[in-house]
Amino acid sequence: MADQALAAQSAFSELKPVQSAALSIEVRDGLTIASIAAGKGKAADVRAVMQKAFGIDLPDRPLRVEGGGISVIWHGPDQWLAIAPRGAGDRDLESELAALLDGIAAVTDQSDGRAVVRLSGSCVRDVLAKGVPVDLHASAFASNGVAITHASHIGIVLWQIDETPTFEIALFRSFADSFAHWLAHASVEFTAG
Repeated sequence: MADQALAAQSAFSELKPVQSAALSIEVRDGLTIASIAAGKGKAADVRAVMQKAFGIDLPDRPLRVEGGGISVIWHGPDQWLAIAPRGAGDRDLESELAALLDGIAAVTDQSDGRAVVRLSGSCVRDVLAKGVPVDLHASAFASNGVAITHASHIGIVLWQIDETPTFEIALFRSFADSFAHWLAHASVEFTAG
């Protein structure tokens, strides 16, 4: 009988990596992602647990924080998206966080439902401006800034990691190829050659 195991596959079957000073595009497969939603009246408890476990203060506005091997992105009032590399040990944030936050928050795995891409370089803001209706100028959107928005009508969560600038974008996996198609067109002037 044939092996029935499923092989992991990138959501971005249409996205080609790019590496230049002007623009870098990198698919971020191999992440573990979990959503956290504090129970009614339990946000302070969730914040205390996350501070103790990871040394981070959960944001109460559109920000990204990092510590203890994870990044946490504000995802709405008393809601966050936690992201970490799976690593060789096949880390699972849903299980890890569900045990820590038992009884005070709903924790749901998003690893197979979300796709993440990293964009950086001197022209990345020019590319994003072609489809993202958010002011991403350095004076308006800095490191650790977060926006829940869209790119060419595809819902995304976008955050800035550093001043290079480097951005990461999370979107529903089912829209990955549509996003890749838009990104290829938006970036063609910086990748052709």
